[in-house]
Amino acid sequence: MGFTRREFLAFAGIAAGAQLAGCSKPTEQKPTDPEGQKPASEVDLDEFKGLAINMDAWKYDEDNDCYYQLGLTYCKKPATKTYESLAIFVPGQFFTGEKNGDSYKCAVNDKAVVGNFTPATAPVLMPINTGTLAAQLSPTAYEYNGLGTYLEKGFVYVYAGFRGRSAGVDTASGSSEMYPGGAPWPVVDLKAAVRYLRYNAAQLPFDADRVFVFGFSAGGGVSAVLGASGDSEIFNPYLEQIGAATHDAEGGELSDALAGSASWCPVTSPDTADAAYEWAMGQYSSDESRAEGTWRAQLSGGLAAAYGDWVNGMDLRNSDDEQLTLEEAEGGQFTMGSYADALLSSVNEAATYFVQNTQFPYAYTPQRLDDPTFPGDPNLLATRAAAQASGLGGAVSAADKPESEAGDAKADADATGEQDTAVTEPAQPAGTTRVESTIYDTASNYFAALNSDQHWIDCNLKRGTVAVQSLRDLSAHVVPAEQPCSPFDRPDRSSKSNQLFGVGEESTLHFDATVGDLVAENIDAYATCPDWDASYESAWSQDLAKKDALDTSMADRVNMMNPLYWLSGAYDGYGQATVAAHWRVNTGVFDTDVAPCGAANLALALGKYDGVQGVSYTPVWGQGHVLAERSGSPVGNLLAWVVACCS
Repeated sequence: MGFTRREFLAFAGIAAGAQLAGCSKPTEQKPTDPEGQKPASEVDLDEFKGLAINMDAWKYDEDNDCYYQLGLTYCKKPATKTYESLAIFVPGQFFTGEKNGDSYKCAVNDKAVVGNFTPATAPVLMPINTGTLAAQLSPTAYEYNGLGTYLEKGFVYVYAGFRGRSAGVDTASGSSEMYPGGAPWPVVDLKAAVRYLRYNAAQLPFDADRVFVFGFSAGGGVSAVLGASGDSEIFNPYLEQIGAATHDAEGGELSDALAGSASWCPVTSPDTADAAYEWAMGQYSSDESRAEGTWRAQLSGGLAAAYGDWVNGMDLRNSDDEQLTLEEAEGGQFTMGSYADALLSSVNEAATYFVQNTQFPYAYTPQRLDDPTFPGDPNLLATRAAAQASGLGGAVSAADKPESEAGDAKADADATGEQDTAVTEPAQPAGTTRVESTIYDTASNYFAALNSDQHWIDCNLKRGTVAVQSLRDLSAHVVPAEQPCSPFDRPDRSSKSNQLFGVGEESTLHFDATVGDLVAENIDAYATCPDWDASYESAWSQDLAKKDALDTSMADRVNMMNPLYWLSGAYDGYGQATVAAHWRVNTGVFDTDVAPCGAANLALALGKYDGVQGVSYTPVWGQGHVLAERSGSPVGNLLAWVVACCS
């Protein structure tokens, strides 16, 4: 079922792995076009002066020694100031402030040292505080709670608002006009925010070359795109439309490239997300959406096979520079080959780490997280609650909802990222939905329970090693296909991803060309199935042909949300961006929301990309779609990683 934008808004708007390493290296990061760059003498030096930060307008929290400004619009022509603005939070020692009425006139204190950093070396950290790509409001109020974790270590914390997966109406400004949303606007807005920071870098206490972005789930996917697509020209028309800064006050060109990108359980690579899910999990399922005799069962098998073809054409390579491929097994399924072996190796490493570092008795509680709650906006939870109560939390089908809403509940995970997540006791913050934990008194009993119906996982406790027999076994026992067939581009266009690729009044559209090709190629066979709807015959072909308001094709919009577009030689964007040097990607091995392939493919491509200095890729056994960590707290580990990147 498709919705118009206005109908939508009216009722629903919303490691390890030694074998993992990547694609062959490009010869250069980003080509230069001398004819397309104006010399400083030809640019208008006053063009962006309206974006200059007012150094007389800082607020000061004396109790916590924090200077801050809210509501800083980061582009000249924002579609909505409510979202296209940011807040900056600065450790108090980095400024000398002179009280001026209700505000402070500040200057950088060059001699200050906080944690490991000075004002000249301090990194900037920017959260993407949504797991579902709901629009992120710019903070309108101040609260220190949670900020100290970042500021006390010498980081400058920037909370940027951005438009989300759908268009909307900026009721806060009194406007009744819809602002555009969906792909690629979340990325565009955050790129403009990065450029704003660099435009004002001379006045602010941070190293403009040390901007790090972090996010979870779909927010993690955006973090990966931002890290991979620095200065990519494909975004220029969008940046121009909102008046993003292109040069500083001296005429120097501004970059939106990052130093680092961190993500937990990233939802990424929309061109292959459906095929990857069916290959990793769906092809082993016979649930209602894949029941024998249905067209979607045939679609599932077709997507799994298409994923095998895609892998074999990607030139993914391991650390020994050997190409990773999939081989067709008996029955026509691409379940064998070095690519499958590499994924299984990373799972085994995660399980081995678990058994070597877990203290028993061990309590296992299934967990699932929709949205993180990183600090910066004290109204965040109230805004989310109001959105849910008014029906603006998201127009999605039941399968898109947390399992806790649909039967056997999984516990909500800690969303702040500040609690410890040691493997011996997963964090359970107050107020979460809980289910009864299963307690295993010994490692032997834990693995005996896993093998209770069929032996599929071997554990040598003396050596402390674990081996899963196959990815099929992994899916059958701990990572079943809990999402329906083609979970991201659904036949009824009901997923959050369908919303992300809507255009204008059409709030949800098909975007997966692989699904579209399979429908076109197999229409005669699909049409004989009882669950087939005649409207599907032309649905994908019509949607895939649509362009957005800037005349960008659906294929290019999909590319703009896919980090591999700039990292893999199989795509036209390869080598056409400045890629972040530092990467951190954590996934939960028990994640049933997304296939493990997206994060693994990202790590593979990065591992072979010239200029990338480090890729920390860590699958975590026993954790699902959460801020997955093997020990410690997600934010604590994130900050330690950033410090190490800056050493």
